[in-house]
Amino acid sequence: MKLTLIGGGGVRTPLFLMSLLRWHTRLGLTELCLMDVDARKLSVFAALSRALLAQAGDPFRLTHTTDARAALTGADYVVTAIRVGFERGRALDERIALKYNVLGQETTGPGGFAMALRSIPAVLEYARLMQEVCPDAWLFNFTNPAGLVAQALHEAGFERVVGICDGANAAQHAVAWWCGVPASQVRAEVYGLNHLSWCRHAWHGDEDLMPRCLADDGFLREAQGMFDPELVRMQGAFLNEYLYYYYYAERAVEAIQADRWTRGEEIELLNARLLAQLERVDIAAEPERALRIFFGYNRRRGETYMHYAHGAAAMPPIPETFDGDIPEEAGEGYAGVAFSAIEALAHDRPAWIGLNVPNRGALPGMAADDVVEVTCRVDGSGVHPLPVAAIPEGHLYLMRAVKRYERLTVQAIRERSRALAIEALMAHPLVLSYSRARGLVEDYLQAHAAYVGEWR
Repeated sequence: MKLTLIGGGGVRTPLFLMSLLRWHTRLGLTELCLMDVDARKLSVFAALSRALLAQAGDPFRLTHTTDARAALTGADYVVTAIRVGFERGRALDERIALKYNVLGQETTGPGGFAMALRSIPAVLEYARLMQEVCPDAWLFNFTNPAGLVAQALHEAGFERVVGICDGANAAQHAVAWWCGVPASQVRAEVYGLNHLSWCRHAWHGDEDLMPRCLADDGFLREAQGMFDPELVRMQGAFLNEYLYYYYYAERAVEAIQADRWTRGEEIELLNARLLAQLERVDIAAEPERALRIFFGYNRRRGETYMHYAHGAAAMPPIPETFDGDIPEEAGEGYAGVAFSAIEALAHDRPAWIGLNVPNRGALPGMAADDVVEVTCRVDGSGVHPLPVAAIPEGHLYLMRAVKRYERLTVQAIRERSRALAIEALMAHPLVLSYSRARGLVEDYLQAHAAYVGEWR
């Protein structure tokens, strides 16, 4: 099996590799190919990945290239994890949104819209190349906004496409951990859209563990700490963490505006410092030193993830150098979700996973071709979304409003239409204003002209 990671020069590649080292035997992996358009970053993170692979005894082949055609030729599975416009693009997306006093966040609201302007055309090009050189391969999209990108790919006629987000499976793991049972034995009922989903059931055998968990203040404090307990119980479901931006909209904007940097600006500074520090090390000769730098960076990055939602203080300064302990294993995150699905598809070992796929009647009230976030049964015959009973009206209302925004965004990008782009942002529940939408669209098209080109 050949697995190709498009975006292999990203800072998460070593974590992806660490997860793959736990899965490669079950998958039957023979080659991992890292591809990226940024040769500098690709060289550094490929070297770091090789250091990890060598420590594990080189159980499979690792290649890297800037040539997409070479990377995709012969691939059985492809993961797309790209950032068009790099960290600077994300920082601009978030800061421009805050100029209009609306959420400045990477995937939700205007920030997600701006990222989609750049991400969708690029991922579509990779998908078209896949049709030519590896037409039977599955594409697992990590590129944000993951659900919106998957919607665009399916509308363009690409069927073997799955949107991946670890947040879709957070409830399953949280309930399993709290109740002391293996996560693989818990069957969660997830429904919604990417970064806009709920889980109201989590079965272990014949018992639904979710009511017990939602009634437990300790569980809510540990697993849903960013939300008030009465809100979680009002919704009757485990809440995806990104619902914070809807249920605490004004609080989120205020906190982000008050911070010293947006998250995008912080990541831009962190990544630049990490890359400079790693480039001063001979990674092949001093792998332990390089890995300590990387894991020191990773710890500092994790410390401030959605810190404002957990009542934490403002972002701390960025250290001059990174240094941290090398863990025996890292959390699997997105990678573990993808590898579970790949194992199920490749070896017909059924798995139940929250994924972003076309609805096909699973969620009542949503169109059959709407890409939704839903629990799926994955096996050798494909990916099958599981039917969900009637969805609470408030949840469905929010889902349909955001899906209308997503559909209009895909159409606007396809037609390169300013008018449709403005209509799309007007439809988003966090914007709902023509004057704001118009200003946002014009600012984003100007800021990212090098990537999005001319619009009519």
